[in-house]
Amino acid sequence: MSGHFDEELSSLLPFSVHRCNSELCLPHAMYLLLAALIFNCLFIVCLTAPQDHVSTEEVVSYSRFQLWSITPHNKEGCDFLRKIQRDYDLDVWKESRSGNSTMDLLIPPDFQMELKLRLADAKISYVVTIRDVQTVIDNANSNVTIRDEISKAQGHNMDWNNYHRLNDIYDYLNYLEDSYPQIVKLITIGWSYEGRPLYVVRISSASSPDTNPAIWIDGETHAREWISSALATYIIHQLVEVDGNQGLLSNVDWYIMPMINPDGYEFTHTKNRLWRKSRSRPGKFCRGVDLNRNFGYKWGGLGAGRNPCSETFRGPAAFSEPETAAVSEFIQSKSSKIKVFLSFHSFGQLLLLPWAHSHPAVYPPDYDELLELAKNAASKFVRFKFSVGNTVELLYTASGNSVDWAKSIGIKYTYCVELGNIGIYGFILPPSLILPTCEDFFPALKVFADMAATMTN
Repeated sequence: MSGHFDEELSSLLPFSVHRCNSELCLPHAMYLLLAALIFNCLFIVCLTAPQDHVSTEEVVSYSRFQLWSITPHNKEGCDFLRKIQRDYDLDVWKESRSGNSTMDLLIPPDFQMELKLRLADAKISYVVTIRDVQTVIDNANSNVTIRDEISKAQGHNMDWNNYHRLNDIYDYLNYLEDSYPQIVKLITIGWSYEGRPLYVVRISSASSPDTNPAIWIDGETHAREWISSALATYIIHQLVEVDGNQGLLSNVDWYIMPMINPDGYEFTHTKNRLWRKSRSRPGKFCRGVDLNRNFGYKWGGLGAGRNPCSETFRGPAAFSEPETAAVSEFIQSKSSKIKVFLSFHSFGQLLLLPWAHSHPAVYPPDYDELLELAKNAASKFVRFKFSVGNTVELLYTASGNSVDWAKSIGIKYTYCVELGNIGIYGFILPPSLILPTCEDFFPALKVFADMAATMTN
């Protein structure tokens, strides 16, 4: 045993140690003791090493990062900007679709001087819309401090003057089910990659739930888009806790999932405010899948990244992620009842219609009906003026997205809602704009509910 065993132990030592008769060599007993100590240390390291689903990343600072709004003047300028984005691997906050439409890029401090020179040489103008991204993050990500007596009196910590951590949101959903059991049911449809529950809130005043036509709403597919889950929870609050909105429940059931990506959402609060994807490990070096490229309709096509490090990485297969698999299974079980499908994102002030998988754009046969309903809903917005149209024409290609998939399984009215920006904040919408955004959007729900109520088959 000792000969082969000793050789393997020797290979693990940080210096060469062999049994011999020379005074320069360690005595055999000391050698074995040292080797045993090293093996003990390795054993402890293995036991205490982070598991695959536990994040070990450092906190990301965006100090001195800037957001530039860059305006090309022709197609050549657009192509030049896309090359710049690829060359420097820049985060795109807003895509440029044609000449004279701006592209918003997040510029790290190390590249700023070089890119100023390159843009000047190309005669392309730009405006710095955020001079220090971390400063905006710090101002917008203030801690929620509600006095204990207030939260105890109302039974939860939720409000819409702050962005809340996941525990506050989930506690609020449980509070509603406990307080309003006659209309609220909290359904666990699965578990995230890191083991967090995936909740759908069913709101129904029907004597037999699942008999009315229904509306689906979801938020937080992309982790950094905090306003999407804030709006979804605000809608839940209005439907359940505000008596004046009971008419919205009379002929329609609601399925609302405010948090599709709970792992990513928590990561944006603890490590990286601008994280977009899920937190699974599809590749050796990069984490996360873009859940809005992981649905099964036209999966893997245009606008879906193949590289696991890409912000739009599609995943190794359609529905490879536990989050999208759970959502798709639940929606398919209710697809005969769901008539309207709304997926909240940010930002851009856009109401987007299928299809998103092809350039130039292609349209479903009933596109005009979808467009008419969307325009009626958008007409209710006062503070935020929305553009309405096909995803590819107004934004970009996005194969494997949830809205196209929902349309493909027979849900008639399906929309992606890109919420407000107010021009300068992008994904970092400050808490002071949560309520204005929610209050502006809510009246449009009656347009969708009225349509759904007429669709009994």
